[in-house]
Amino acid sequence: MIEKFKKYRFVFEELIKRDFKKKYKRTVLGMGWSLVSPLLQLLVMGIVFTQIFGRDIPHFIIYMFSGNLIFGFFREATMGGMTSLVHNSAIITKINVPKYLFLLAKISASLINFLLTLCIYFIFVAIDGIIFSPRFFLLIYPVICLLIFNIGIGAILSALYVFFKDIQYLYDIFIMLLLYVSAIFYSVDMFPDKYQLLFNFNPIYVYIKYFRQVVIEGIMPSLQHHVLCLIYALLALITGAWIYKKNNYKFIYYM
Repeated sequence: MIEKFKKYRFVFEELIKRDFKKKYKRTVLGMGWSLVSPLLQLLVMGIVFTQIFGRDIPHFIIYMFSGNLIFGFFREATMGGMTSLVHNSAIITKINVPKYLFLLAKISASLINFLLTLCIYFIFVAIDGIIFSPRFFLLIYPVICLLIFNIGIGAILSALYVFFKDIQYLYDIFIMLLLYVSAIFYSVDMFPDKYQLLFNFNPIYVYIKYFRQVVIEGIMPSLQHHVLCLIYALLALITGAWIYKKNNYKFIYYM
């Protein structure tokens, strides 16, 4: 796979450039929307939820920004990854290139957007009076795990979308549900202890919680939390790779 990736590196880079050009075509701000869009979302959520939940949560804007940052990366990467094969069917049916390149290109473009937004996130952290410390380097770990998780989920969705176009509408509903069960704008402390544990079955909440513990609470997440982050990432990647390998030869017949 590594040798193939090196061979088609130029194609991979051109796919990323194409996705960026297509996404921001005929827009005034261009890539600036990668920064403006999450800020506008944060502003709206801040106005709506600050008076309801913000009084009891320290650094509420950063608390909410952490959730919005992680969830936004997951949503953009997986929704883009879902259509990566079908939207490139004209290339796939004519040229023999590894199909996973299209998925990785989409997710890489989402990663770039995420990293740009992360810079704005740290600016807000500084404005909110949170002191930067070496522990912030720990954030590299959940970002890598989330990236792997997104690749796995994207692989699963892109394979399913080739055969079942209905998956797009079902996933829209799932994303909306996931938004409300990821504790982005509320604290899980408002629930009884036995229900709080259920949030750990949500991988997105696990990654969000990691960010909040490091940045807001100033603590290193437990070993169990690190293991859980890795387990979700590997499970998604292994499942996605298995589905891709099993159906790889079928894709071209359904495009």
